[in-house]
This record gives sequence, C-alpha cells and structure tokens, in this order.
Amino acid sequence: MNNDFENLRKEILVCQKCQLSKQRTNVVFGEGKFDAKIMCIGEGPGRDEDIQGRPFVGRSGQLLDKILGVCGFSRAENVFIGNIVKCRPPENRAPLPQERETCIPYLLKQIEIINPKIIVLLGATALNGLIDPNLKITKVRGNWIEWNGRLAMPTFHPAALLRNPNLKKDSWEDFKKIVQKYRELVDENHKSDYC
Repeated sequence: MNNDFENLRKEILVCQKCQLSKQRTNVVFGEGKFDAKIMCIGEGPGRDEDIQGRPFVGRSGQLLDKILGVCGFSRAENVFIGNIVKCRPPENRAPLPQERETCIPYLLKQIEIINPKIIVLLGATALNGLIDPNLKITKVRGNWIEWNGRLAMPTFHPAALLRNPNLKKDSWEDFKKIVQKYRELVDENHKSDYC
C-alpha cells in the first residue's frame, strides 16, 4: 500500500475536528483498491457502517455491490468507495455544511492519492459536497461532469433506489455509461454481464 495513503488513513482514524467524532463508533475511512480507476463517493456512514467501520455494508451497500458486480467491477479490483464525511451523522441525517467542510479535505486527499479516472457521485450529498451545492441530482444525473481533470458521473444513491425502485432504470443507464467510459479510458476489453 502507498505510504501517503496509509499515513492519511492513520490521520483520519484519530480525527476529532468536528462534532461527529464525539458520537461515532468507528471512523469509516473507505474501502477498496488504493489505486482504483473508479471511485464511488456517498454521503456518510450509516448505522451498519459506523458499527463495522466499512462503507456501504448495509442494504444500500449490498445493492451497490450487486450493481458493481453486474458491471464487472469490485471493491477488490477496480473500485474505491468513500464518503463525503467519515463519521456517522446522528439518525443518518445528511451531513451539515460545517461537517462537510471539515471533512472534505480528507476526501480531496484520498482522490489525489487514489487518482481515479472516473468518480461516481452517489446521490445529492456527494454531488453537492464535491462539485456544486446548487446542482440537483434529478437534473444532472446521467451526465458526465468534468471536475479537476477527472470525469464525474452523478447518479442516484442506492438508498434512493431501495425507496423508489422506479429509479433503478435511470441508474442502470448511468452505470452503462460508466462501463463504456471505463472501456475508453482504462481497459477496452473490460467484461460486464449486461453492457
């Protein structure tokens, strides 16, 4: 593992910079390949993630893993999964602006070290926290956004798909574009079950 990555992980694991650190069980640094070409970014840890110290391990995470698997991707081989904030907001609420601002430098450093070609923004909080607080996920999902020399694809958060299965079709179209772009930028022979 990269020394910068390991040093950043150690720094984040002891962070006490905001109120979220006072009530967490575990910091959720992120998980996956440290030099992944795809980085998925969510909102923040939920209950299951706080308990296990791993991102996307509850129902949303199981759905995300299933979507990634169908696309031929996995946490171990192609993807790093992180969040806008590293500690669970109370009652799984969206992170407050000051919490996002405190934690975003860690995410930016992760992006710099991992150096992904493609960033998948899972939901409005990721889109607003990383790209632009005024963008609406329903308006820009499915469209590539150029950001700091990288391509970002906003799509619905897996939790939204669980709440409203009608969104799955749109999300699937977004992930087909991600597979296509991965073939263009990383591996033209990448195999996927459905696209």
